[in-house]
Amino acid sequence: MPRCNRHRQGRYAAVVRSSPSPAAGSAIFAPRTALSPRAILPIAIAAGAVSATGFAPLGWWPAALIGFGLFALLVVTAPGARSAWARGWAFGMGQFTLGLNWIAHAFTYQDAMPHWFGYPAVALLSVYLAVFPGLAALGAWPARRHPAAFGLALGAGWIATEWLRAHLFTGFAWNPVAAIWADTPGLRAVLPWIGTHGVGGITVAAAAIGGAAFGNTRRRTVRLLPALVLAALALLPLPPAPVVRGPAVRIIQPNIDQAAKHDEAAQIDHFRTLARLTGTPGPAPRLIFWPEAAIDNGYYLAEDQGLRDWLARRLGPRDLLLTGGVALEYGADGRAVGGRNSVFVLGADARIRGRYDKAHLVPYGEYLPMRGLLEPLGLSRLVPGDLDFWPGPGPASVDLPGFGRAGFQICYEIIFPGAVASRAARPDFLFNPSNDAWFGRWGPPQHLAQARLRAAEEGLPVIRATPTGISALIGPSGEVIARLPHRAMGAIDGHLPRPLPPTAFARLGNLLSLMVALALGGLAIVSARRAR
Repeated sequence: MPRCNRHRQGRYAAVVRSSPSPAAGSAIFAPRTALSPRAILPIAIAAGAVSATGFAPLGWWPAALIGFGLFALLVVTAPGARSAWARGWAFGMGQFTLGLNWIAHAFTYQDAMPHWFGYPAVALLSVYLAVFPGLAALGAWPARRHPAAFGLALGAGWIATEWLRAHLFTGFAWNPVAAIWADTPGLRAVLPWIGTHGVGGITVAAAAIGGAAFGNTRRRTVRLLPALVLAALALLPLPPAPVVRGPAVRIIQPNIDQAAKHDEAAQIDHFRTLARLTGTPGPAPRLIFWPEAAIDNGYYLAEDQGLRDWLARRLGPRDLLLTGGVALEYGADGRAVGGRNSVFVLGADARIRGRYDKAHLVPYGEYLPMRGLLEPLGLSRLVPGDLDFWPGPGPASVDLPGFGRAGFQICYEIIFPGAVASRAARPDFLFNPSNDAWFGRWGPPQHLAQARLRAAEEGLPVIRATPTGISALIGPSGEVIARLPHRAMGAIDGHLPRPLPPTAFARLGNLLSLMVALALGGLAIVSARRAR
């Protein structure tokens, strides 16, 4: 045998002799000899990027399971707690940098900051968001010697940290792991019972159990079983739930680009496009939906009687129009000092019958945090305008005579599980007007996927109206009944489905997901003790 081969064989044998045997509880030892320490973090970043392909628009959920399995494999082989955290953080960097690439597109519409800063901004945001997968890895690492216990602990930690990510510093709940299952009826059916965070935790646990056991040939097939069961459930073709048809609806998508949206000279044309797509009254009353910030009530609904009359001619005597709009707030001197991102309910005379003000505003999009500090540094909001928006009081329902009760979630608000519907006055449907025109091509399908999760959790139909798409009519089980594709002009005509009875999640909210986390954590402890 050549000397170099004998040397490598001896070094490998020394590592094996110094490692605990599989029977003693060590999950994996061989990968430690195969990977250079310098390669670990790049591999973790790559695993995170692979997991991000499970989200829309790609929807490659098998790749997401593989990515999470590799994530688990890297964490269980970490030599210490600090290394485990670093590998989890690197995984998060890969997942968020790829999954949130659409945010960079928003900078092309803001001339107060350089457009090239979009991709560095995504990386900087990912630096923060990656802390949460790092914490989940750190919490599960003590159970590394027992693949099942480790996977269960990682799932519990993922639920806790994903919930924390949705709440800390006003929260950023975009792309929860459960969103990879938005197109799978089998796993959408679980959402009403354990919520988005619960489904995400079970997904991570199933993938991690298989990944953590990969290097241990003893009962490897058995430990891959959770991921295989999850995949089978994803492929299960459940029959569609019966939909009870309600009133007629018309959803308008004018295909007004973000670059043209704030062009003052084109505002009248935009308004006329929306009104034209509204169509003409028919024999049955209609609910008509326009996108977020479709009109400025100060201009169109108060100052221009001619435009209001022109709109009224397109509304039947029992029609109602629900439209996004901007309401200005004025100071004592009569000058505008702030704004509200609102939904207005207009009657047949085009006068306001009801209003909802957005409560969960987007930092840097609708207001600039620490304006006095950041503005002198040259930082500004991503959406043009000098005035910050002011928040409303929170989820509310508005009675619509002849149509039932409407709930509202404007744009970004729809991504927060357990915070989309009034518990005191449960609505019959949710209206989610949004402006996804500055979200690039990845943002709109991701936004739609998360709206579908809310529909399935709450048992409520959801109406989405956006300027450039994707507008959709979503049933109360999360199924898409009708949609308009991205960058298309048109209207959806259909019937509003009736809501399902209040689901377990509608009653208990995220408490169900936290109970799943406690159950997974308890099972991890029991599994580790039995393995010893």
